[in-house]
Amino acid sequence: MSKLTGACIFGQSGGPTSVINASASGVIQEALKQDCITEVYGAAHGIRGILEENFYDMSKEDKYELDLLKTTPSSALGSVRYKLADADEDDTDYKRLLEVFKKYNIRYFFYNGGNDSMDTCNKISKYMQKVGYECRVMGVPKTIDNDLWATDHCPGYGSAAKYVATSIMEVYLDARVYDTGMVTVFEIMGRNAGWLTAASALAAHKGYGPDLIYLPEITFNMDKFLNEVAEVYNRTGKVLVAFSEGCKDEQGRYIAEMGAELSKDSFGHAQLGGAASILANAVKQKLNTKVRGIEFSLLQRCASHIGSLTDVNEAYMAGEMAVRYAVEGKTDYMVGFEREEGSVYKCNAKLVKLDDVANTEKKVPREWINKEGNGVTEDFIKYALPLIQGESSPPLEDGLPRFAKLKKVLAKK
Repeated sequence: MSKLTGACIFGQSGGPTSVINASASGVIQEALKQDCITEVYGAAHGIRGILEENFYDMSKEDKYELDLLKTTPSSALGSVRYKLADADEDDTDYKRLLEVFKKYNIRYFFYNGGNDSMDTCNKISKYMQKVGYECRVMGVPKTIDNDLWATDHCPGYGSAAKYVATSIMEVYLDARVYDTGMVTVFEIMGRNAGWLTAASALAAHKGYGPDLIYLPEITFNMDKFLNEVAEVYNRTGKVLVAFSEGCKDEQGRYIAEMGAELSKDSFGHAQLGGAASILANAVKQKLNTKVRGIEFSLLQRCASHIGSLTDVNEAYMAGEMAVRYAVEGKTDYMVGFEREEGSVYKCNAKLVKLDDVANTEKKVPREWINKEGNGVTEDFIKYALPLIQGESSPPLEDGLPRFAKLKKVLAKK
């Protein structure tokens, strides 16, 4: 394929992670090295920033600050939850995108996100092909939920899993300080896939983990749950429960719905949270003992102070390889990860068609969940343990993290 010369633009979308900026660093720094890429833009708040012609000239940033992105949590350029309509039904946004792309001669588009973001990436790619505008489109994966299809794992998952496992190990010790009974319920993110909640088993692998683990892959039954908690409590006096916010009952209702009506985001997804309190109250009524409900909430996705070095390096690599693949002539793909077989962990980049990954969820295999549906097997431990290896944290100034400080110089034309 012939060499394509023009500008590139990068955007971030969806829920942040502690390593999404590592991917941004990979895309931006690799793009700045490429002779065929004339300008490198960063979209403010993802696709909305492009539609509103609000993006930054990344060549104006200091290299040190771009390096610091590797250990800076959240989305440095700003994220968004914006759903593009199908172009056949309403092409207004697409025409605007094409107008902006032509104005700035944008020939490379990189979008960093999860399922919905890959859907956005796919729609833009197909539209540009349809109208005959040459633009190489690459998706850069990101999600602590680890639920993107056709990739071994996702950037963001390893660090979030490490935070979850470590925090549970710490609470495990705290919950055993007194000689009185106690039940602790942890609520962990994961809308329809239980990968992150399953990571609590890594704490149990070290002897300081939950007694019971509930994933959304298994239908939740309140009576069964209460009986299982009571069995452990009557036997030991202490119970730790890891519970996914995405668990649903036999009627398909989220457990959080038992407390209140759920609001929805722009993609129609219910805004979850509050299940830990609901379960804690139910356990207290049954056992009449001290119960704590702990919702990790945003902490699990922004804890860069305990990041996985493996995760950081792979997130950077995903961004870097997206640029290299695009410059080579590839388009309409997402960068995925492929694990080599063998006793020593090694991960390589691969290409996944956007058609295959957009809006397709990867769930925890049933054979990795125990027969009772309240725990995971050793196969999951073998899968997840390599992903949390190595230490990564921001440099410190006055004992506190030094995060990247971008100038965010607006691009002009």
